[in-house]
Amino acid sequence: MISFEHVTKRYGDTTALEDVNVQIDKGEFVFVVGPSGAGKSTFISLILKEIDADEGRIVVNDQEVTTLSNREIPYYRRNTGMVFQDFRLLPKKTVFENVAFALEVVHRSKRQIRRLVPQVLSLVGISELAHKYPDELSAGEKQRVAIARAIVNAPKVLIADEPTGNLDPATAKEIMLLLEQINLSGTTVVMVTHAKNIVDKMNKRVLTIENGHIASSHIGGYKKGGAI
Repeated sequence: MISFEHVTKRYGDTTALEDVNVQIDKGEFVFVVGPSGAGKSTFISLILKEIDADEGRIVVNDQEVTTLSNREIPYYRRNTGMVFQDFRLLPKKTVFENVAFALEVVHRSKRQIRRLVPQVLSLVGISELAHKYPDELSAGEKQRVAIARAIVNAPKVLIADEPTGNLDPATAKEIMLLLEQINLSGTTVVMVTHAKNIVDKMNKRVLTIENGHIASSHIGGYKKGGAI
């Protein structure tokens, strides 16, 4: 599903990732952890084709990302959903319109939008919020909207970058249960986090990046001795 083969990325004289080899299988739920500046954001940006690798090969869902043309990138990203820590909702659009926007940019018909948006809002448990605006929502509700927007196109991969970072513990737990539900439906989930307690409880694969290298990869909680 996601394969990094000898991938290196540099920013000037700084090497963010060096000779990274990683395989994430279809349907996996993988935590990406490590100290600030370790290379986690670069790892995600390479998957999303926001930046280009200097060396190596990246394959996502049988597509070689490293050779995609600018014209091909929007089509590639249709199969990759993204959830951010700061939600990134459009403030002047309702919940329904925020989710619908993800369908509009890939030219779905109005009929499809009327059908798909209510379905995904129901899935994430916020049907009753369809006509509210972001400033009327709690942080947890905003994150549910962001997740709905990320999955409405039925992506094969969902990238979650610190999705619980702005949430209280109870709400964070609810969001993690939702992400797990999405994963169980067949979507591969890759989540960057500093939340040690979440990693410990979820018992998923943990990929640790330190100083631009893969320091460890294991199933289970946060590995003692590493940095998160």
